[in-house]
Amino acid sequence: MARTREALLLLLDVSPSMHSVLPDVEKLCSRLIQKKLIYGKNHEVGVILFGTEETENELTKEVGGYEHVKVLQDIKVVDGHLVQSLKHLPQGTCAGDYMLIKKYGETYKGKKHLCLITDALCPLKDPDVGTKEDQVSTIARQMVAFGLRMKNIVVRASLSGEPHMRVIIENDNLLNIFSKKSSAKTLFVDSTTSLRGARKTRDISPVTIFRGDLELSEKMKIKVWVYKKTGEEKFPTLKKYSDKAPSTDKFATHEVKVDYEYKSVEDPSKVVPPEQRIKGYRYGPQVVPISSAEWEAVKFKPEKSVKLLGFTDASNILRHYYMKDVNLFIAEPGNSRATVAVSALARAMKEMNKVAIVRCVWRQGQQSVVVGVLTPNVSEKINIPDSFYFNVLPFAEDVREFQFPSFSKFPVSWQPNEQQQEAADNLVKMLDLAPSGKGEILQPELTPNPALERFYHHLELKSEHQDAAPPPLDDSLKKITEPDPTLLAESQSAIDAFCGQFVIKENPKLKKSTRRFLREKPSGSDEPNGDGSVSDAQAVNSMESKPVVTVDKIGDLTPIQDFEAMMSRRDCPDWVDKAIEDMKNKIFGLLENSNEGINYPKAVELLVALRKGCILEQEPKQFNDVLEKVCKICRKRNFSTFFDFLMSKKLSLISKSEAVDSDITDDEAGSFIVKSQPKHED
Repeated sequence: MARTREALLLLLDVSPSMHSVLPDVEKLCSRLIQKKLIYGKNHEVGVILFGTEETENELTKEVGGYEHVKVLQDIKVVDGHLVQSLKHLPQGTCAGDYMLIKKYGETYKGKKHLCLITDALCPLKDPDVGTKEDQVSTIARQMVAFGLRMKNIVVRASLSGEPHMRVIIENDNLLNIFSKKSSAKTLFVDSTTSLRGARKTRDISPVTIFRGDLELSEKMKIKVWVYKKTGEEKFPTLKKYSDKAPSTDKFATHEVKVDYEYKSVEDPSKVVPPEQRIKGYRYGPQVVPISSAEWEAVKFKPEKSVKLLGFTDASNILRHYYMKDVNLFIAEPGNSRATVAVSALARAMKEMNKVAIVRCVWRQGQQSVVVGVLTPNVSEKINIPDSFYFNVLPFAEDVREFQFPSFSKFPVSWQPNEQQQEAADNLVKMLDLAPSGKGEILQPELTPNPALERFYHHLELKSEHQDAAPPPLDDSLKKITEPDPTLLAESQSAIDAFCGQFVIKENPKLKKSTRRFLREKPSGSDEPNGDGSVSDAQAVNSMESKPVVTVDKIGDLTPIQDFEAMMSRRDCPDWVDKAIEDMKNKIFGLLENSNEGINYPKAVELLVALRKGCILEQEPKQFNDVLEKVCKICRKRNFSTFFDFLMSKKLSLISKSEAVDSDITDDEAGSFIVKSQPKHED
């Protein structure tokens, strides 16, 4: 029971220098209590304010002093009243002394936490005995003795006036003593957005997912513990609620139970009992039944273990290979030999720029086996041992291959010039979230999830008023979801220069399968282009207004649309070759079965679409081979009319200026049709 109990004491600075950030302090603290009402309704919270005009605390009555310190709430179980109290913090008029710790009883067995939120700009009073450093050291020792953990959040968002640097340095040094001599952590924030994310509103106790040996070989093993380093914070699970119970029934659970019945297809009135049901898996047109006993026999049940497979250069493991959450490997606590072994291995890997590939089965009887990479995490602090970060790597079935042509293979006219590239470089530099000499903006560990923040705010409003509308995002959270107006204003010159280098056109909304093939004119259009070139835009997607349908072959009704849909598929790298092959067969079929040239216009339209697709996918040789074969057939059979259609479309080979992989020059492409055309006999 003590494991789940937790008491938190909030020490809030409300002195005049904190007035500008008090609204965000109120939101942070009230959201913290709201989370505890959901996830830790038995947790206890107390609130102490310092810098207030009035004085109200036990130490003042007992020993005197400690003026301008007010106990807003003694430590007790969280409730909705505390949420409302934290939404309206009084604005203090004096500098307060936050060295006040006498709220936890000696018999309290749960976890004990302190959270100090201040800007540390006010000087502290000198103690009657000893120095300030001595007093802080004494408090730190008491914190260790009582098992207290402390987090100090120092707000330096906006400094009013020019505070004396001596006071800032002195207070920072005192806070540093807490960090060195107790389980305290000091965090400096420079914006209201960082302040909102500085105190985790939900503390999750670390739980090991593995305790055992890291097997380097059969004879060499290191005792390690594995924790989750990151995990996605999800929305609370919604539960079904029944309002059928009488309102006067105090013991009603309002639970909703769901039962399922399985009925026979042949006789819908007959219920099939569990012993007559069996699961099945589709295998082609049939369903293969597999009993639970067979399924248990098929299951792969490896032994619990973490085994080293080998080492590789860190450059071989790309960042986009990482899957799922990140885990942390540490040496078994209290095991000095394991600590030394982990540290030696991590430092050797760091020095050699290596990573380790390991095979992991976290639990006995676990079906899934993961292969991942261990990256050394060499600590810079003396009191924190070295460790490893673990990321799951994909198997072959997990990798998604996407075929994108190299940007360098496109024609020079499609690539940015030096001025455009320079404008883009300047834009990236101006919008850098981590400029030199300044702190990084939107650090992950200090950036709250705006969707979750808005959800919990809405949940609180709904608890008070059932018809409450979803609230808008406040200004602090808008800085996460929208560009910072100040940053945009400072970068306006770079933005204008970038826009001036490119022609801005409206981008219409497209279907996913039609995005890359949409052009200005439909496929096979007889309207000339701006420069009279087929390569600019004649083969176009005409499926813009049609629903997305998976196409796996070219039909007779809409061959061009089918071809474009197959070319746009990215679920397998073979679709491009299959689409080109099907289009070739369709073109040759039209020529073979053309009665008095009736199929010539259709064949030319297909050639136009094939040419455009081969340019986009950088497959010039395949189209050029098709066109040469078509012309050879036409010369052999004296299809002069077909050449007239080709000339009208100015259809020729794909040249090197259109696709860098082509071996055809512009002159050769321009004279190809003339040379291939059969001579008319007089």
